[in-house]
Amino acid sequence: MTIRAANGCSFVLRSPPPLHALRRLCFCRRSGALPTSSHAAAALRCERSSSGHGGRGGARSYCVHSLVESIIEEIRESRRRRLACSASKMTLTSSGELLEDKLVNRALEKGLLLEFKKDSEKILLAVTQRPDGKKNWMVSDQNGVTSSIKPQQITFIVPGVENFDQKEISDFVQRAEDNLDPTLLEFAWVELLEKNKSVTVEELAEMIFGSSEPLESYCAHLLLSKDEIYFMILEAKGSRRIYGPRPAAQVEEQMRRKLAREAAEKEIEEFVQLLTSAKSMPFPAKPRKSTWLAEEKIRKKIESLECYAIDACKNDEQRKLAGVILKAMGLTKTASSAVNLLIDIGYFPVHVNLDLLKLNVHTVHSDEIVSAAESLLSQSVDLDESDRKDLTDLKVYAIDVDEADELDDALSATRLPDGRIKVWIHVADPARLVRPGSVVDREAMERGTSIFLPTATYPMFPEKLAMEAMSLKQGELCNAVTVSVVLHSDGSIAEFTVDNSIVKPTYMLTYESASELIHLNLVEEIELKILSEAAALRLRWRRQQGAIDTATLETRIKVPDPEEPEPKIKLYVEDQADPAMRLVSEMMILCGEVIASYGSQNNIPLPYRGQPQSNIDISAFSHIPEGPVRSSALVRIMRAAEFDFRKPIRHGVLGIPGYVQFTSPIRRYMDLLAHYQLKAFLRGESLPFSAGQLEGIASSVNMNARLAKKISNTSLRYWILEFLRRQPKEKRYHALILRFIKDRIAALLLVEVGLQASAWVSVGRDIGDETVVRVEESHPRDDFLSLKEVI
Repeated sequence: MTIRAANGCSFVLRSPPPLHALRRLCFCRRSGALPTSSHAAAALRCERSSSGHGGRGGARSYCVHSLVESIIEEIRESRRRRLACSASKMTLTSSGELLEDKLVNRALEKGLLLEFKKDSEKILLAVTQRPDGKKNWMVSDQNGVTSSIKPQQITFIVPGVENFDQKEISDFVQRAEDNLDPTLLEFAWVELLEKNKSVTVEELAEMIFGSSEPLESYCAHLLLSKDEIYFMILEAKGSRRIYGPRPAAQVEEQMRRKLAREAAEKEIEEFVQLLTSAKSMPFPAKPRKSTWLAEEKIRKKIESLECYAIDACKNDEQRKLAGVILKAMGLTKTASSAVNLLIDIGYFPVHVNLDLLKLNVHTVHSDEIVSAAESLLSQSVDLDESDRKDLTDLKVYAIDVDEADELDDALSATRLPDGRIKVWIHVADPARLVRPGSVVDREAMERGTSIFLPTATYPMFPEKLAMEAMSLKQGELCNAVTVSVVLHSDGSIAEFTVDNSIVKPTYMLTYESASELIHLNLVEEIELKILSEAAALRLRWRRQQGAIDTATLETRIKVPDPEEPEPKIKLYVEDQADPAMRLVSEMMILCGEVIASYGSQNNIPLPYRGQPQSNIDISAFSHIPEGPVRSSALVRIMRAAEFDFRKPIRHGVLGIPGYVQFTSPIRRYMDLLAHYQLKAFLRGESLPFSAGQLEGIASSVNMNARLAKKISNTSLRYWILEFLRRQPKEKRYHALILRFIKDRIAALLLVEVGLQASAWVSVGRDIGDETVVRVEESHPRDDFLSLKEVI
């Protein structure tokens, strides 16, 4: 450093002054808030006066040793005095530094200025007022709030302070913040690393500011507490700390991490701006889902939010990222917050089905499966072609809901000359296309069933197979497996056959239109009337065998445009006791009984389904009105269905000796298994599955089927609640009292929507009675419905 003396001569300081003198110059130039030592001030004056002369090319520089040496010596002596003073209180560490007594905490007394943790993220300065119990102290913080703190909450006691005025805390904090310069730590780190020394807060303050006065010490503490690069805590006791310089390699790594963190924070900030912008846009203008997934950086963040929303984070890093984003958006770290955010930006539709995402349901078939399905369509050979019965002369009725995409059963009937009724149940024949163990079969097995939702259908087979090649179609020649049955006059089975067939469906009827035709009793549709008569015979016979009638109200909903914020909702409530629904149900049960008998006669392993109900006394429910109320009471005490894969077991609820589900092979894999077994037997081939193998497959398939049913039921309930939410508040609904849950809180069946709910009902009402309610609140996303009886 060149110093200019009063006489104009230049003095060159060959040895640099101590670090604190240089650092304090920088500090004082910025601030003026801290006191300046006489030597530093002199140095500053000399440095400034020399600036106009140091650049003279040939000018002479005179080294006046007496003045320079005296300055250097005085500085060194000052440092020696401080070290000597400290030495009397300290012991040596392995590095040679004296540390003993540096960790002694100052005893608390009134008027001290200290820093404490208010909570996990908030740190405040406060002045001690008085003890509060044995260990705690009452303090008044910078916000004027008085509170009791524990000793472990104290993070720093500002040294050299007595009787501090609480009103001056804010000014003290502001002065400290104004004078912070993190670069000072780098200079100190270099020097301490070279000398392998550790420091206390006060020693660092003396080193970089030239003073350990209260303000300087607090500034040093703030620098160290905020530092993540240069220093680490070597020793700690209470609020006292000993700091040491990090190794150079560690500092380099910390710096790299800091830069990476700052870059990540900038990315988060930019992402938050995108989210905020998207939230403010009207629905049609919001970015499409594909837009959020186009860029890798954005995709990573949006996927973290999606996984957080459905509780499917792959690791802690993904979970933490989602939490950071939610916090930056001012939202709580909950799954519902993530869901609502994704809806608000247009990534999720307003009515997103979270179950599909949570359970990872495959809503589309892979390219491999679609390609395999197309190959089946172009290359398939009908192995049963020569063995198929031509039944195209029969009038064939296919009866299903109006939006059915997979039509896998149809019916025919005639009256024999002896007066008995003969019926044919024609079932679609997907097994002629799909072989057990093929890639398409394995995919169907994994899915287990088609999923039918108000918003969409997710078929078990690829669409071209399920809805085109496999389904029965009006006016077209269709391959089928046909069960023909001749009934005795009492409805019992007289004889039956099972054959591969070819049929030509005549009518595709909805339940409503079929019921209307039955009611009209048209001569031209005598076959439909015979089918209805056969259904009545069968129902009567099954009841005589102990069958339990569980017919109730069934709700169907169709939402044609689910991606819209307010899509149209088409709601239908059907009575399962309706003539057409009874007809179809009875014929399906009849087919299942025949297949069970056929399998038993020929020792064919099949998924025989049963439900023992010998302990149910129907007469005990005679006081409950027939229909949905009695059905609800009976269903609640029924035992779960059972399977046997070797022989039929009684199905007590249906009142038949054995039962195999067979009529929905396009949409239920268990039905398809029965087709595989039966068709192999008809061809004279070895059966593809043993009883043990069937049992193993059924375990997995039934689990997936239960999940699918849960998804369907949850989605149906959601849309019923959404339907109710949109209705006028004054609308009234008729409700049947199914049972009492507690006191006067009753389980109700809302007749107009076919939904079970609960509400308080007035005294005098009983099970089976009808009451009137209105909807107080309906929140589909929270599965919440509040009803109030209208008296």
